[in-house]
Amino acid sequence: MTVTQPEGADGARAALLALRAEVAKAVVGQDAIVTGLVIALLCRGHVLLEGVPGVAKTLMVRALAAALSLDFKRVQFTPDLMPGDVTGSLVYDARTAEFAFHEGPVFTNLLLADEINRTPPKTQAALLEAMEERQVSVEGAPRALPDPFVVCATQNPIEYEGTYTLPEAQLDRFMLKLTVPLPPRDHEIEVLTRHAAGFNPRDLSAVRAVATRADLESARKAAAQVHVAPQVVAYIVDIARATRQSPSLRLGVSPRGATALLAASRAWAWLSGRDYVTPDDVKALARPALRHRVQLRPEAELEGATADGLLDALLTSVPVPR
Repeated sequence: MTVTQPEGADGARAALLALRAEVAKAVVGQDAIVTGLVIALLCRGHVLLEGVPGVAKTLMVRALAAALSLDFKRVQFTPDLMPGDVTGSLVYDARTAEFAFHEGPVFTNLLLADEINRTPPKTQAALLEAMEERQVSVEGAPRALPDPFVVCATQNPIEYEGTYTLPEAQLDRFMLKLTVPLPPRDHEIEVLTRHAAGFNPRDLSAVRAVATRADLESARKAAAQVHVAPQVVAYIVDIARATRQSPSLRLGVSPRGATALLAASRAWAWLSGRDYVTPDDVKALARPALRHRVQLRPEAELEGATADGLLDALLTSVPVPR
């Protein structure tokens, strides 16, 4: 089945694919993570970036915002951060004798929630409405957030002292969880070579805008028209159901997780130049779309099982449509 793409879709695809090369001017060897961020933008989804300190998570998001010419704000999540510090609050204006709303950093296109697990649940919950409803309610009055609006949150997977585990309800709001790896030797040599030549990670003047909001909107419309065969839809459902029936998992994937996998597979198929989704697209996005939505049983963790490992095993057990 062939779906007619909207006019300008090919140009939008080329512009979004050029993002990887542009971000690479600031960040070495993280093309897969940048692609995941672009997929989230196409699907109006949010991303959880997990990696040890020093792997350029913050720099990558800043460079992506510059390459897309999007508004960018960063919030350092700390134990004393209050909900109003994120969403904004009413401030009394002595000149008018009235309360005026002062927007918080959440009113932006690309919000970097740095070390999100270092702030208490009350402040973490301040993001729930923004992430799901694309609005902020203060004193009962809803205020719409700009479009696009994407939260990119980071967390450190090895340091747990002074952190607050993200509740399942919040984890489920993230469309993708991307694991940012340490660079291989040749990439690390290139990183050090750039720094030896004078590279300044705080100066992104070399990163130019290669895509516009119009490109992103055109791409979103095109990706939404990518055909998904009934057999592929059933395949996604079977994967989700397999996680719920796994004896090693105490929490499986909800229907929201299945729809996230469907949307991500569509976006990846469109970026790959196809107007239909294949089972391989689903397999490629299964880990980032589902790894944070499953919970292992304690006995499975004691045996050394991981969410990625169990998902890989489930993908081999679920029949692939032909």
